[in-house]
Amino acid sequence: MRKLCPNIDKEDGLETVLEIPIPEEMYASMGSNAELRWQNMLAWMRAQTSSKRSQPIIAARINELRFLLYMVGSPLIPLQVQVGHSVHKPVKDCSIQASTAKYIVQQYIAATGGQAALNAVHSMCVTGEVKISASKFHEGDQTINGKSSEETGGFVLWQKDPDLWMLELLVSGLQGDMREQWQDFMEGLDPRSTANLFIDATCIGEKLIKDEDCFILKLETSPAIREAQRGPNYEIIHHTMWGYFSQRSGLLIQFEDSRLIGLRTKHGEDIFWETSTESIMDDYRHVDGVNIAHSGQTLVTVFRYGEQSANHKREMEEKWKIDEVDFNIWGLTTEQFLPPSDLKL
Repeated sequence: MRKLCPNIDKEDGLETVLEIPIPEEMYASMGSNAELRWQNMLAWMRAQTSSKRSQPIIAARINELRFLLYMVGSPLIPLQVQVGHSVHKPVKDCSIQASTAKYIVQQYIAATGGQAALNAVHSMCVTGEVKISASKFHEGDQTINGKSSEETGGFVLWQKDPDLWMLELLVSGLQGDMREQWQDFMEGLDPRSTANLFIDATCIGEKLIKDEDCFILKLETSPAIREAQRGPNYEIIHHTMWGYFSQRSGLLIQFEDSRLIGLRTKHGEDIFWETSTESIMDDYRHVDGVNIAHSGQTLVTVFRYGEQSANHKREMEEKWKIDEVDFNIWGLTTEQFLPPSDLKL
């Protein structure tokens, strides 16, 4: 990945370190020769200013980026990371399915490095490349938007205990970020979050995934959690997750998520968004004793329907690959996770 760019203030100055590295594929697409690529890189770096971002064409692409970022990269996952102690709950009075799930989670913890190695991680920085594509936009049986978009770029993911996350994404010259003060589930990147998520699951059977015999763990979000996540104009009607853990290695191979959200518009119309997510984790490697996935693929299907509203359907796909992982980042503070001053919530 490319980590340096021309100095945007002085043409003869030292190269600048990019906040978000970009893939060589993205850099190569900027022009037919090195000089043209540098000029185009400078142009889109200057386009990150607020005045440029407010232009209609750029603003429309930013809105599209935000839609992809939140629908693909930010599922509503109802958990908080438990820090500094074992991920363990007693099996007394549990059903066979629930106790089996707890055993599978303990095997997963061992496969990803063990409890001591996971608890030794207090912060994390991950850089990598991502390719996000969106299918045609369908209304009923008709195609409304005939264009399929594909965005290539880089990302930086920051994490700090107990529950701070920030994802910065740069695709096709447009930058977006997401900073959350509650736990987002980053499949394959944080074994401790995965273990905490499925510790209350039940084992519902087995399935063959990518030639791997896997146990299936299922988790239904409780009504109390859904009520706590409810907003003034929306509610989570149902939310179910499935984890597929290899019987051979103990690792998480696939993650699925299904949720239905009801929205009330300012005109009093009820609109429903239903998303189905399927993520594949691959290329597990050890970093400082922690075994994490270094590549993956996510497919998201989004349905929108409701009273006086035609059914809409869209499919999105995300492919990601990790370039570098660092743990326990020195000097990382909670202030760095605050939303940007120009972000309108």
